[in-house]
Amino acid sequence: MKIALFTNEFPPNIYGGAGVHIDFLSQELKKLAKVEVRCFGNQIEENDQLNVLGILPSLNKMEDENNPHIKMFQNLSRNVEMSQHTLEADVIHCHTWYTHLAGIFSRELVQSPLILTTHSLETHRPWKVEQLGNGYFLSRWIENHAYNTADGIIAVSEQMKTDVIEAYGVSPEKVTVIHNGIDPEFYKPTFDKNLLVELGINPDVPFVLFVGRITRQKGISQLIEAAQYFDATCQIVLCAGAPDTPEIAAETERLIDNLKSNRDGVILISEMLPREKIKVLYSHARVFACPSLYEPFGIINLEAMSCETPVVGSAVGGIPEIIVENETGYLIPLESISRTDFNPKNSEAFQRNFAEKINRLLADEDLANAMGKAGRQRVLEKFSWESIAKTTFNYYEEVISKFEKEKA
Repeated sequence: MKIALFTNEFPPNIYGGAGVHIDFLSQELKKLAKVEVRCFGNQIEENDQLNVLGILPSLNKMEDENNPHIKMFQNLSRNVEMSQHTLEADVIHCHTWYTHLAGIFSRELVQSPLILTTHSLETHRPWKVEQLGNGYFLSRWIENHAYNTADGIIAVSEQMKTDVIEAYGVSPEKVTVIHNGIDPEFYKPTFDKNLLVELGINPDVPFVLFVGRITRQKGISQLIEAAQYFDATCQIVLCAGAPDTPEIAAETERLIDNLKSNRDGVILISEMLPREKIKVLYSHARVFACPSLYEPFGIINLEAMSCETPVVGSAVGGIPEIIVENETGYLIPLESISRTDFNPKNSEAFQRNFAEKINRLLADEDLANAMGKAGRQRVLEKFSWESIAKTTFNYYEEVISKFEKEKA
């Protein structure tokens, strides 16, 4: 079998959960089949079972300060190039709307089935208009067309399956749930006090850790507001970068400055640290905080749990399928304003509840350690990439068989 994987992110250009997903999935799939990766970037890698080709935008006019949609056109050009560089495949597997057009083109040109993995849905992320302008409405159109063209859909959580059926009216029979996973041999307790000192963290003082992009959906503003209720003696480490827009970057900076003016021990790490360093932060943290407002799955929680760190997370999206309440951490109820506005109806109540569970783990190291060990055990039992890749491969075979029968 030859698998064509289309993705925006691929090493070394990874900034979110979808990129982590495709990285590990491709490494396991290459043990089962020939894998051809087409991604955004300038990567070139040729091996027996895994070939990677990065695609750069190709427009006659690459920059145009008078055209607010130039980045969208760059993306569209990459989709054309992706399809041009995919001459044959038994199955085409797309990740995120950025590559959906390439998937649609290649499905028709190669005459092979198209499978999409739902890492998120554009229709549920209206704040992206801040990033894409009117290009956001085009991204929604592309995504809608792709889901109604696809021959198979992989949802990363049960909630995501419900969401994609409701949002785009696809047949439930066309959607299967295959959770994200991680590599527990990589993400395991790893300690390095020298790295903490290098990053400005006191190794002898417990700290709360956040890792994520500065974007509306990750809820970083809610966490910063909640931090005013955290135990005054703890440290708060915000490993937060890659802001969606200059405006949200400035807004977050103001919130952090205000927090720093009212308490000590606030450490901001703006650079995108390599995962070798991130796993050290996970391992040393007393508790990992995931205040997401919208989270189809939440792979980052698995990473923290695999490093034996308890997690306090919002009870949204796929997060309740990861955290076991009172066993591997705590789930904080979050009632959103609406189906498209994911901000809490009562922000103060959410923030105080979040802080209460954070403080419980800060005050009880034995409880935190017990929850951390239970979290790693859950990862080992439920979320290994080897089993996820095999399930995905079996799904490919199922969809290919159905596609061939219908074509005949």
